[in-house]
Amino acid sequence: MIRQVYSAVFCAAVPAILARLWWRGRTLPAYRERWGERFAQFPAIKFDRPVIWVHTVSVGEFIAAKPMIDQLLARNTHELVVTTMTPTGSERVQASYGDRVFHVYAPYDIPALTDRFLAKTSPALAIFLETELWPNLLNSCFKAGVPSVLANARLSEKSARGYRKTGALARTMLNQLTLAVIQNATDAERFKALGLAPEKAVVSGSIKFDITVDHALRERAATLKRQLSASGACKIWIAASTHKGEDEQILDAFQMLREKLPDHRLILVPRHPERFQDVYELCCSRGYRTLRRSACSDQAEVGDFDIFLGDTMGELMLLFGCANAAFVGGSFVANGGHNTIEPAAWGLPIVSGPSQFNFAAVSKLLADAGALQTATNASELSAALFGLLTTADGAERGRSAQAVAQENQGALACLLHKIEQFL
Repeated sequence: MIRQVYSAVFCAAVPAILARLWWRGRTLPAYRERWGERFAQFPAIKFDRPVIWVHTVSVGEFIAAKPMIDQLLARNTHELVVTTMTPTGSERVQASYGDRVFHVYAPYDIPALTDRFLAKTSPALAIFLETELWPNLLNSCFKAGVPSVLANARLSEKSARGYRKTGALARTMLNQLTLAVIQNATDAERFKALGLAPEKAVVSGSIKFDITVDHALRERAATLKRQLSASGACKIWIAASTHKGEDEQILDAFQMLREKLPDHRLILVPRHPERFQDVYELCCSRGYRTLRRSACSDQAEVGDFDIFLGDTMGELMLLFGCANAAFVGGSFVANGGHNTIEPAAWGLPIVSGPSQFNFAAVSKLLADAGALQTATNASELSAALFGLLTTADGAERGRSAQAVAQENQGALACLLHKIEQFL
């Protein structure tokens, strides 16, 4: 009964959801496109081989899933359907794989739509990334006999409190899940407390640790870093995946640090592309010479600048490779923080704001190793960065970060082993 109530509420909310898509389309027109896919309106596909469906809500989840998708494609035994919910995630899927996978938006969580999606794609296995738990979607998989795996699963205490309020809805949903491959033991206990059967829970670590920085990427980063640092004359820090309300604090820290380190430069990368123009205008309004990544190539002479704005998609790892230290955003606002493993893989010392619940276990590993510092405001961020950019402490903390990243690899192999049993 409670799922029916949830479904009725979701249906009633659809006009508001579509209005929000239209509103977001003011700055990112792709939000106003392909609405039919969100209602499972697309031609049914006749595949020659069994289908694995992988759902990654947006860019971050897709990047985490990509090594797994690569391995599944390398098997050459199944067709892959890869869905997202955001245009930025969609763009990454299409740029990475083209027609090697079938890509559409995932359907809204309404029974008729989720049933229609499964009927059109006929997956033999459904893999959902991290926190993508939808009652009707899992119910449709359960009814159709499609095994469902929650991969790289995580559940913060904040999210667990929210699920607890739904009572039987969360419990039934988790009972219909076939397997959860979970990032850490603490999150696994939260899943079990909500109703996940212990035999369905496997702790693997985070597949985000299994990131690789290949030779080609290192070469590109080295070339671009020479340009941005004036052949090493200027220190650079990156503020990555920033949200509305953080950029002002970042620029305050940049100004404070410039009083002590006048020649250093900042790479600023907003999380969402619809904010690129606003952040560019903010930087200019502060009087900073701001260069846009979209206006230059790796090889081009960049001239003199203060801030390099990362206003392209899919290049964050490249830009981490151009920096000497990193601040990871989503942490000066109550968003839970973003992926600190990526800068760690580059051997960068890391600073985060206090909101870290999305990566709590990873943050603790890095902090315990001395690789991550927490700053609560612009002044503390400036002070931390001054030490990292001007003393040997920065390099030492960076080596510690890289060691943590390397020592915690192996989750991908565990996940793939578990997936094998369904193939």
